[in-house]
Amino acid sequence: MTTAPTPESRAAALGAVSAKWLAAGLSTAPADRAAATEAARLAYRSAGLPEPRHVVWFASPLAAARAAALLTGRRGLPGAAPDPADEAIAAELRALGCPPVSGSAGPSVRHAVRTAPWAAARAEAHALLGPDGWAVLWSACAADVWRLVNDRIATPLRTHLRGELPAHARAVLLDAVGGQHDAGWLAAFDAAAPPPPPGSVPPPPGPAGSPGVVGAPGSAGSSGSAAASVSALPPAARPAPAPMDFSAGPAGAVRAGAPGGSSPAAHAPVGAFGSGLAGGGAALHAVQLLAGLAGVARSSSWWWPYANVVILTDRPDALHRDNLGRLHAADTPALHYSDGYAIHAWRGMPIPSDLVDRLSRLTHREIAAERNAELRRVMLEHFGYERYVREAGARRVAADETGVLWRVTFADDEPLTMVEVVNSTPEPDGTSRVYWLRVPPQTSTAREGVAWTFGLTEGEYRPLVQT
Repeated sequence: MTTAPTPESRAAALGAVSAKWLAAGLSTAPADRAAATEAARLAYRSAGLPEPRHVVWFASPLAAARAAALLTGRRGLPGAAPDPADEAIAAELRALGCPPVSGSAGPSVRHAVRTAPWAAARAEAHALLGPDGWAVLWSACAADVWRLVNDRIATPLRTHLRGELPAHARAVLLDAVGGQHDAGWLAAFDAAAPPPPPGSVPPPPGPAGSPGVVGAPGSAGSSGSAAASVSALPPAARPAPAPMDFSAGPAGAVRAGAPGGSSPAAHAPVGAFGSGLAGGGAALHAVQLLAGLAGVARSSSWWWPYANVVILTDRPDALHRDNLGRLHAADTPALHYSDGYAIHAWRGMPIPSDLVDRLSRLTHREIAAERNAELRRVMLEHFGYERYVREAGARRVAADETGVLWRVTFADDEPLTMVEVVNSTPEPDGTSRVYWLRVPPQTSTAREGVAWTFGLTEGEYRPLVQT
């Protein structure tokens, strides 16, 4: 007799799924190239597409995007001098046996491999759980992962890539699949998915001697012609994709079921809702077809699916964040890849790499001379507001029983306005600690500024006891 799950056990199960995918989304472990390669091939088969002839690997999304531009025929202006970075990528592609002949990648199949399966799975899960059930699932399992991975990591990365890529290559970012950075929405589907049905049989492998995987030693290739024959069949006549363990941990390999059955692990409870909220064991076939995408996400980072070529990338080898999960590091890249591509960031805002070297020896004059208001804010936070007010010759605006109001003006930005307050409770050694509070630029009195820090107006601020 099966015991019905309690709200506590369901919450714990959802938390476990969320934690698993957050770990995958933030992982800096070396990519599992063999597992990611096989998972990418599964994604093609699940979409009814022939498997790609070539699979190539690059160490970073920047290098991979340049490779995608070369393989899809995107070049600079006619007559322009060769780009040394593109020349290096072209040489690497040739060494991998995938020369960058214009258009050799074929068309992007991102819609078939990622967008359409995602939409079908969402519609299926939404129909099963209802709007409220889907909202609860997303809130409990996926929302935080999406915020911490997609919003805090992938979005700044995409913005930085647009700035790093030449104009003719930026369009390939539309062809990219997020890999590990798709962890948020994959967490939701993982929580809803039941295990694959017992006895599922994978499609037959391609004939011996088929093209191998480029850049993924130890991975066996499969025949594009065999896959093409499958895709030519009507959808109803196509063999089902191999059953996969959708719930494997971030470091786990993707496992296909064996003919005539599948491993016990493949039948472990997958969904945090179990079969209760999955409609009493509803198959959720569209959700199961996301297994290839999930396998790539557990094993690698961004990837580019084209008809003839898949371009996969390694995970970053360093990731630094602040207490809110934003990219942040004072003296090292906040996000770094093994080929040297990196993003420097301060509390979520990408900053130039040369600024990192300058932060330790900033002067108040350099800060005042900075014309980019966002970079000036970074400089001020690193330099220290109190120090800047003292060294920049702030003007004393007003003083009362609560403290002293100071202001520093900038030619092209709002003024820096600070209230200097003294803690009325002495420290153990008898001294009184001084605090500096940044307040709105239009503040006219120290009392008004202190009141604002409590969410009050100057008239409402009437402290009975000051601490």
